[in-house]
Amino acid sequence: MNNSRYWLMLVGATVSGLLAGYVALVYVSEEPTTLVAAVPSQTIVVAARDLPAGSILRREDVETVDWPGAAVPEGFASQAGEVVGRGLITDIKRNEALLDSKLAHKEAGGGLSITIPEGMRAVSVEVDEVVGVAGFVLPGTRVDVLVTVMPGTDRTRTTTRIILQNIRAIAADQRYQQDIDGEPQYVTVVTLLVTPEQSEELTLAATEGRIQLALRNTLDSEEVQTAGRRITSLLAGGSSSASRAAATSNATPVPADPERVIESYEGGRRTLLKFGRGGGQ
Repeated sequence: MNNSRYWLMLVGATVSGLLAGYVALVYVSEEPTTLVAAVPSQTIVVAARDLPAGSILRREDVETVDWPGAAVPEGFASQAGEVVGRGLITDIKRNEALLDSKLAHKEAGGGLSITIPEGMRAVSVEVDEVVGVAGFVLPGTRVDVLVTVMPGTDRTRTTTRIILQNIRAIAADQRYQQDIDGEPQYVTVVTLLVTPEQSEELTLAATEGRIQLALRNTLDSEEVQTAGRRITSLLAGGSSSASRAAATSNATPVPADPERVIESYEGGRRTLLKFGRGGGQ
């Protein structure tokens, strides 16, 4: 009887231990549930359409959208009234957030002036189809500026040189002006963004010489050092004494005339007469 009770208690203890171990294993193996606090979305103002730099924002140019609260950009506007009437200092795409860093002060107005970075200047120059690279100089493109100058009246001193490199064009417009006969004609004006020092160079070049714009790849920012080119260097290859000397040395030599021998007989005596170069005896 005692043995039966003993085995019964042993089996019960074993089952209880196994059950407790199973419960502990299940508890440990379960990953704790992470509680994530819900981040409320924010209402921000975005562009309702593509807008160019210099535009003054109107109510129909903007709209409000819900933006995830954890990803709200710094400097956003939550109401349309915060941006309406302010000018854009950069191009804006549709649905792009209208941040404070992309807008001018409300008192600044709009137009070209608000797009000019601090410390820079906008200088406009008149160009034709050749100077303006056939109309390919557009806002955002980059150019080199060349100038051709003839000091005094000596055309042999005419020189062309690159004076400005990697200059950004910020505007390109056409306007009417009268020619010498009083007839209206189109004149293209290109506005370049330059430093104050570069504005002096550009103005002097346009006044004292003829400028030419060279369109460059917008990704190519490397500056190249050049010495300029004079008109005499273009003609040196065909008129220099060295070239004439080289041409003379490379010319095919004229062969000398061979000696001519005439054989004659007089009274049974044989005579040989030799004539050298030029026909002399």
